[in-house]
Amino acid sequence: MNQTTTQTGLALLGMLMLTIACGANTPAPLHNTAADLGGTSWQLVRFQGGDDKLLTPDDPVMYTLAFGADGGVSARIDCNRGRGTWKSSGPSQLQFGPLALTRALCPPGSLHDRIVKDWEFVRSYILKDGHLFLSIMADGGIYEFEPIGGAKAATADSRTWGTTLFNFAALRGIPDERSQRDSRIGAH
Repeated sequence: MNQTTTQTGLALLGMLMLTIACGANTPAPLHNTAADLGGTSWQLVRFQGGDDKLLTPDDPVMYTLAFGADGGVSARIDCNRGRGTWKSSGPSQLQFGPLALTRALCPPGSLHDRIVKDWEFVRSYILKDGHLFLSIMADGGIYEFEPIGGAKAATADSRTWGTTLFNFAALRGIPDERSQRDSRIGAH
């Protein structure tokens, strides 16, 4: 075997190995899967309608969603609380089941009626920049939620998320409803 044949064979072998190595890339993990939502809790930032009308809650803590890893969902919609189910049949797809909801009359200006009306029409979601965006079918609008809590990242064992709305540090200092209740109970 002459030197040219050996060099050509080595060059071909090198190109073959390079082609195999480049083709062996592992696919990027799918984002926005059901596992991303299970065990997370969110509070409403705003609703942007298909007509670009913006609605913001007076108090985001009054509008919360908690996704259970078991497919259950708990909601606080202003003066009412409810439980229902959620499912994701594919990446970024989301559908809520019927919501069993208390029936208190919420004050004027509440987003309650709007959210309850839109509940069954949520069809997809996106997690972007630490926020959850729920999309209503037929371009009906988008609900933007921020994580509840103080931690910025989720751990494998506990998906407690946290951030502040547009980095307003003042929101971090607002105690949650449970701590306010517990302090009142301890004071008596």
